Amino acid sequence: MLDSSQFFTSAAYLIGFLATAALSLCLTRLVRNAATERGWAARPRAARDVHIYPTPRLGGLAIFFSFFSIITAAALISIRHGLAASIWLKPAIGLLGPALIVFAMGVYDDLRPIGPYRKFAVQALAATLLYFAGFGIHQVDLVRAGRLLGAAAAWPLTVFWILLITNAFNLIDGLDGLAAGAALFSTLVFFVVSLFSPHPVLSFFTIVLAGAILGFLKFNFYPASIFLGDSGSMFVGFLLGALALAASQKASIMIAVAIPVVSFGLPILDVLLAVARRFLNGRPLFSADSDHIHHRLLKQGFSQRGAVLILYAVMAVLALLSLVLLHDAKMLALVLFILGIGIWLGVQHLNYAEFLELQRVVQKTRESRQYMANNLAIRRAIDGLPRCADLDAVCSILKNCMRAVGFDGFEFEDCPVPCLEHARRSAPGSNGNGDATNESGNRSASAAIWELRLSLENADGRNLGYIRLLRTHLRQPVLADFELLTTQLRSALSAAVSRALALSNEREENLQVSVPAAKSTAASSRN
Repeated sequence: MLDSSQFFTSAAYLIGFLATAALSLCLTRLVRNAATERGWAARPRAARDVHIYPTPRLGGLAIFFSFFSIITAAALISIRHGLAASIWLKPAIGLLGPALIVFAMGVYDDLRPIGPYRKFAVQALAATLLYFAGFGIHQVDLVRAGRLLGAAAAWPLTVFWILLITNAFNLIDGLDGLAAGAALFSTLVFFVVSLFSPHPVLSFFTIVLAGAILGFLKFNFYPASIFLGDSGSMFVGFLLGALALAASQKASIMIAVAIPVVSFGLPILDVLLAVARRFLNGRPLFSADSDHIHHRLLKQGFSQRGAVLILYAVMAVLALLSLVLLHDAKMLALVLFILGIGIWLGVQHLNYAEFLELQRVVQKTRESRQYMANNLAIRRAIDGLPRCADLDAVCSILKNCMRAVGFDGFEFEDCPVPCLEHARRSAPGSNGNGDATNESGNRSASAAIWELRLSLENADGRNLGYIRLLRTHLRQPVLADFELLTTQLRSALSAAVSRALALSNEREENLQVSVPAAKSTAASSRN
């Protein structure tokens, strides 16, 4: 009887790869021409669509049939030459059976679109069949080596993994050649990984899948004349997720967890970003948008070809890091550090408004202590203003408060002359002309970048003028409760200014009365 090592040689892998690539090339052309003749083409309707002309979406047919044809032919040839049929039986039923269900659902969706919940239901069913066929997450070595998971944990984890990878490749299928190219990089990584496993059939499946993708990519790269469609992206994604599980059976933690996650890094990251964006926007998680990673690159001015090549480079780096882990498991910490830095820089470069706002919220949280201190300074000013007997005291309190809060100066506008003179003398960093300046005294109020202008009124509602709170820089935000500034502080300041003006007017009237009396007394004494 023929031994598996005698059949699955380097020549067999090479022949399988080249034969599948050639068959996929021919079938893709046939599917494209047939779909175009029958009008089975996707028209650009949604804003997220980047193609201009109607393009067939049934590229998955070519990948599926070329893959299954070569697998079937290889199985028949090997069995005829004495290789045991049992070697093919488990992977054929356990892996390809569920993949066939996902493919059939994808074809139906390409012709008659169905909702996301139905897709998830079919994918979950296929993942469940995969799990009970023996290809699942049965062991996790992260906490304790050799710890087996019960079905209550292993089954949901398997379903989650399959749903994640299947839909990840579906989501990144937004630019010509992107999903197929990403799948090709991941497939080659898993071919290398599978060579270290005792299952040569899995290695053959993987290299044949790579050939099917490569043949299709000839017509899918920009400008694409045919798309993967859901039939292709979900079939390839499901099969890759399943092959990752199969390769991890009785493998080390590097192969079981780290290598699959790293090699699928770009699709997984795109899914996580999409979920985070939609959650922060308060939108349904399954709603479509035009803010995936490839869309952001297009919005930054890259062409389709340029954006795809950039993402190819990212996938190539991830593939290299995966192989580094395969060579030396001790490099895990370094690989994770490089990945973390790369993801951080990449997301920053993409300029997602949602994450910029999230950073602002985090910054606000860190600044909460200063925010509280500034609000307390405003409240102390509110408490002190009712005890002010003149405008000098009012402006002194304002000066200390505004400087603590972060304003560079303040001015009174359209106030009676005595109030304006006092304000000019008391403004923080004021020069001799009454213009607010910074600490060095070289920037005037006319150079203020922005101001907060509050109206002042007395108890009868008569306008007393305005106070202008000035800022001459934007190095840091004003960390204060603006409602506190615009309501309670304005009210207390209005009352203090009204009272100080009344006292000032009373003193002036007394002065005017005392001057004539003094003059009459002096005249009497002369007489």
